[in-house]
Amino acid sequence: MTKPITLAAIAGAHGVAGEVRLKLFGQSVAALSEHKSFNEGALTLVKVREDGKGGGVARFAESNSRADAERLRGTTLTVPREALPPLGDGEFYHVDLLGLAVVTDAGDAVGRVLAIENFGATDIIEITREPAPEKGPKTFMVPMIPTAVIEWDAARLVIAAGFAED
Repeated sequence: MTKPITLAAIAGAHGVAGEVRLKLFGQSVAALSEHKSFNEGALTLVKVREDGKGGGVARFAESNSRADAERLRGTTLTVPREALPPLGDGEFYHVDLLGLAVVTDAGDAVGRVLAIENFGATDIIEITREPAPEKGPKTFMVPMIPTAVIEWDAARLVIAAGFAED
């Protein structure tokens, strides 16, 4: 569990003075503003504000023009795990679940965690079936609730068997 934690991604330029639009993966712009350095010191945050659409607008010391900002498009903003507060019970960083083997509470291998989405109500775990079936869906989704996702650790994620059925 030493992977850096991704807090946001640069979605593109904002204006002509080097500001960038951010897609936030953390809780808020306020949480992002607690960090001044990203990507092992490659980017230095000067200021950040809400964009009114659930994202943010930021200025980095290394971006002084629209061309600079455009070059940063697609860059993820990471910080070391040690820079974040400790997790509470039931909390996780997405990076810790991505790629985990998925098994049922009956012990059957199901696949791997492909993605974590949130459409408003709760986190949803997208799982890739392994092996991929010839017919039918190759992935399925499970809500990140205690009745569906029973437990997880650094090696695997355990789901209730009923959620793995077609």
